Amino acid sequence: MNRKLLLSLVLLFAITFSFSQTKEELEAQKAEKQAEADKFQGEANALQAQINALPGWRVGAFGTIGGSLSGFNNWFAQGAPNNNSGNIGITVNGFANLIEDKFFWRNALTTNLNWVKLDDTDTNLDSDDFNATTDVFNLSSLYGRKLNEKWAISGLAEYRTTLIDNFNDPGFLDLGVGATWTPLENLIVVIHPLNYNFVFAKNDAAFTSSAGAKIVADYTRQIGAVAFKTNFSTFQSYEDSDLSNFTWTNSLSYTLWKMIGVGFDFALRSNKQEAANFQGVDLADADNKLQTYYTLGLSYKF
Repeated sequence: MNRKLLLSLVLLFAITFSFSQTKEELEAQKAEKQAEADKFQGEANALQAQINALPGWRVGAFGTIGGSLSGFNNWFAQGAPNNNSGNIGITVNGFANLIEDKFFWRNALTTNLNWVKLDDTDTNLDSDDFNATTDVFNLSSLYGRKLNEKWAISGLAEYRTTLIDNFNDPGFLDLGVGATWTPLENLIVVIHPLNYNFVFAKNDAAFTSSAGAKIVADYTRQIGAVAFKTNFSTFQSYEDSDLSNFTWTNSLSYTLWKMIGVGFDFALRSNKQEAANFQGVDLADADNKLQTYYTLGLSYKF
């Protein structure tokens, strides 16, 4: 009996030692492969950096798509027991940049559109259509002649309006010249002291064009599965501070699987002329509250 017990213990120890050796060997092999993979990834990143530094076009885009649809029939716990509702939103951030040794031409598009529907089927007084709730459109084009690696003499055209409702009413067009500073590869700072802010609108009493300074800071970067963009654009009028405005937009996209992920957009804006037009008051009497919006949903990397 003791001999059988001893043999069993020896066999158990041998099996345990064998498994232990196998696990250690596998972990060692994994560490070697991971070191090789890190080495190759570093070489690939270095090659990509060289490719990015070459003259030519850089084109890309990422966006956020969010939506939901629902229908209720005889759901008496709520105020409208019979209704159809839905929400659809889309955000697109795109760029097309031409980078050459002596000049650059950077073009960017930002748009955020959202529709909401609430159709109470028990009444004909409401709308059964999707109605726009978020409507943002911004297009910019920046051209610069390089003085050195960080500074350039530049000209900027930036246009912003709405697409779904009241297109170009109002519409803001900035045209100006000055300098562009590129302290980092992904950071662009535009400083244009000579700028004119054209305002297009049917209500001339609320909107006035004026000369002023234009400042834009844009940081766009992708790190692994994360794509990030922040853009701050401000116009400071030389004629009246009430004619000044700023918009700050932020977009974040995290890829979870292939080209699909999660996206988040957030923006702030201050524009007293828009506030006066909406409130139907004189510019001096407008309550210029801070404007905000956010969008959260699925993202798709183009």
